[in-house]
Amino acid sequence: MKICVFTPTQDSYSETFISAHIHKLPAEVRVIYGDGRRTRYYRDDGQPLLKPAGLPGRIANSIWNRVFRLTQEHHIREAMKRFLLENDVRAVLAEYGPTGTRIMRICQSLGIPLAVHFHGFDAYEHRILEFHKEDYWVLFDIAAAIIVVSRDMQNQLLKLGAPAMKIHCNPCGVDPALFSRASPASAPPVFLAAGRLVDKKAPYLSLLAFRRVLDAHPEARLRVIGDGMLKETCLQLTEALAMSENVEFWGARPHHEVASAMQSARAFVQHSVVTHYGDSEGTPVSVLEAGASGLPVVSTRHAGIQDAVIHNETGFLVDERDIEGMAGYMSDLLQNPPLAASMGERAREHILAYYSMDKSISNLWSVIEAVAIKK
Repeated sequence: MKICVFTPTQDSYSETFISAHIHKLPAEVRVIYGDGRRTRYYRDDGQPLLKPAGLPGRIANSIWNRVFRLTQEHHIREAMKRFLLENDVRAVLAEYGPTGTRIMRICQSLGIPLAVHFHGFDAYEHRILEFHKEDYWVLFDIAAAIIVVSRDMQNQLLKLGAPAMKIHCNPCGVDPALFSRASPASAPPVFLAAGRLVDKKAPYLSLLAFRRVLDAHPEARLRVIGDGMLKETCLQLTEALAMSENVEFWGARPHHEVASAMQSARAFVQHSVVTHYGDSEGTPVSVLEAGASGLPVVSTRHAGIQDAVIHNETGFLVDERDIEGMAGYMSDLLQNPPLAASMGERAREHILAYYSMDKSISNLWSVIEAVAIKK
């Protein structure tokens, strides 16, 4: 079966779940990438979806557009239609809600079923919800399937008006072969944080909690993998709190290096929060990867994290912005290596049972296959 994945970015280091959809679904997958601007889209071979015309063609197009009042948006839509028809696409998977709104009417006009996959900000952020309010209503009507990554997100989309019968909860998966072999009991007193340095992941709150840990455990270390708009803020805060010798900022790293870093840590930490402008996590893949590695996770009662981490069994959860509570649990794992080991073992069992890559891809394919055109 031939399907098309429509995604806003190409090869984003933080969107490994989209790469998994493209490369692991059991179908012939073609891809349309958008670069964030409404008029620039590319095929999976890197060629523009709408190829620029030469000078004679541009002159002819200009005359044609004026006579028939055609816009660039019209030409983009027609190029997308040609791409889907020429590739005999049976179903479209749109990554993120706003992406789905860009292609929903094209799919409707061609009779091609659309599955739209929500991931996080697209279901929660106030600005996005206000801007796409009416578009989402149409999307919920046109889409054959709506995929979410947590129970919290499922409830959120129900509030937004999505039909319950169309919603499928399917968290992203993790590769248990790549993420494994952590030994928290014998690991040095190192905490690992991996993810974009952005508001909803609140890396500065993890730093504040770690400062409290250092007061009792000056030998502790925190490694931060990732990049983002809050990096300079975190660097400045680390220096102001006199932690520069204890906190390492590694920047963005390839997937295999993140896996390797997890193998030499005592625990994984992430202090996710709902921002004042509504942004929220889906189910953070890094939390799943930590659990699959065999690491206990110290995080917050936030979105899909509440499903992925079982409090007091596979890790510890605190309320959002509870810095003292987070610091206390981090200290517990430093003081009690056997506890870190037993929690890590149960974490891996939990992730393999409910969040494996094979399970996630299989569930996603079942949804797509169920709505795809049968010829």
